Formats: sequence, C-alpha cells, structure tokens
Amino acid sequence: MELGASILYVSYAKKDTTNRLSEINGTVFYTIKNQFGALFDHALYSHHNNWFLLGKLKFQSFPLSYYGIGPYTPNRKLTRVRALQFQLKERLLRKVYNNLYVGLEVDFQHLGNVDFVDYDTSVTYDKPLGHQGSTNIGLGLGMLYDNRHNVLNVRKGFFSELAFLHYSPAIGSEHEFTSVFTDVRWFTPVRKRNVLAAHAVGQFTYGDPPFNQLALMGGESMMRGYYLGRFRDRNLIATQLEYRMLPLWFAKRWGASVFAGVGSVFNRTVDFSSDHIVFAGGAGVRFQLFPKKDVWVRLDVAFTNEGNGLYIFVGEAF
Repeated sequence: MELGASILYVSYAKKDTTNRLSEINGTVFYTIKNQFGALFDHALYSHHNNWFLLGKLKFQSFPLSYYGIGPYTPNRKLTRVRALQFQLKERLLRKVYNNLYVGLEVDFQHLGNVDFVDYDTSVTYDKPLGHQGSTNIGLGLGMLYDNRHNVLNVRKGFFSELAFLHYSPAIGSEHEFTSVFTDVRWFTPVRKRNVLAAHAVGQFTYGDPPFNQLALMGGESMMRGYYLGRFRDRNLIATQLEYRMLPLWFAKRWGASVFAGVGSVFNRTVDFSSDHIVFAGGAGVRFQLFPKKDVWVRLDVAFTNEGNGLYIFVGEAF
C-alpha cells in the first residue's frame, strides 16, 4: 500500500502576467514497507524573464528494477536494486538576447546503501559499474532557447536546450565521465483549441559513468509505457509526437490527447541500428485544474509491445 500527495505552486514574477508562468511541482509518497520518496521540479522566471532557474530535487528510498545494459536486454528483471538515492540538478541561466539563455549547470547524484537482490539466482551476469554505490558531481555549461509562456501547458512556442556536464574526481566525483544532453520541443496551435506538439531528446555519454547515470529510456514523459531504465546505455535518442485537444469541442474543462514515440539506446554511435528502435504510444484525458492559468491534470494510458503504463500528473508530459 502506498500513500502520496502532490503540490503545485504557479505564479508570475511581480504578479505581472506578461512574464512567463513559473511553477514548482512536488510529489511525496510513503509505503507500508517503509519506502519513501520526494520529487520536486521547478521552472522559475524572474521579472522580464531575464533569469531562468530550472532544476529538480529527488530523494527516495525505493527499489529500482534493473534489466541490464544495452538495447537487447530481455524483458525480465535481472535484479531489484535497493538503494538510497539523492539528486540535485540546477541550471542558472541568463537571457543574453531575446529568448536565448546561457549559464551554469550543476548536478549532484548520490546512490548509497546499495543491495542487488536477484530474482533468479541461477542467472549469472556481470554487476555494472557503480553497483556498490557512488557519489558524483558534475559542472558544466548550458545554452537554451525558450519562448514558451506557460511551461505546464504550451499552446505555441519553441524550446531547445544543449547542456554539457563533466564529472571529475577533481571536484569530488568517484567516476570521471562527460555527458552531453539535448532537448528540443515544438508546439503549434491547430484551429482554436488544439495543439500539435513534437519532442526530441538525445543523451551522449563518454568516459566511465555508473549504471545509474547512464542514459535511461522510459518514464512519464518520453517513451511513456516503458519503465524508466527499462533500457539503459551510454547513448540515447528518442522522439515523440502528441496531438492535444484542450478542451474538447463539447466540454469546457475536459480534454484529450493521443501520442506516439520511438527511441533507442546504444553503446557507441557506430553501433546504432534501426533494429534497436522500440515504439510506444497511447492516449489520455485532461481536466483543467486552474482555468485562469490554463493548467491541466493529465491521465495517460501508454502501450508498448512489452506492456502498458498509467500516468497521472499535473501538467503535460512536455
């Protein structure tokens, strides 16, 4: 049994609606097995949108499912990883021209009290790098273009991020590696109510990252329907398309969406093959939680060739 709660805070800097809508979104949970967690995301804009603080805080003691590394891992869990996880990731960005921002990024991740509990002890496999736990700190630079007005429900706009993070023992990391991340989102209105949205991400890792900081496929945003970490490797590319009806023509505060995505993980760029690509898709319903700020609650059902997933969140997936 699991108990949980969500909170959402939205506001405009200096209560000026010409500024972009800032949001803090949080979720906490506790289970009867003494498992717990908290996740807080934020996207905060200053007055006139001159500064942008984008980040997340995650803390949880909850088992992770580990399937192995690479695009050909079988659809069965090798082990349940019990661990204490903590992550703090922040980007402090300054507007330099129109909607273009540049700034610093920091990522701190700790995985402790790690215990691999195998489902089938007769199956042998090599324990991944970092299986005894690790602490890593990354510093880097980010560049971002963003002309969205409402990050929780974008009806028109474009967002593009390019981030470079280097993790080094010189700044306290146990492993040395470099991560390059790119995220592109495009939104266009269709008629009066509907929105066509496209999203593409890429993560490319060089060096010796621990298993928990490899590129992970799945989750509630990209490639819905797959467990986050169902596929993991040094590199990932994925894209999705979504059509949102907000609201439906016959209901003032109810909406719906359909979506589909493709993605792949791979060890080296030369190893990428179309045979690695997996597919996901689904549909969802929406309810307008705050009409004045155009914020919606979504319930998505996603399907893959390995099963399905159900997601309930405040705000769109991207």
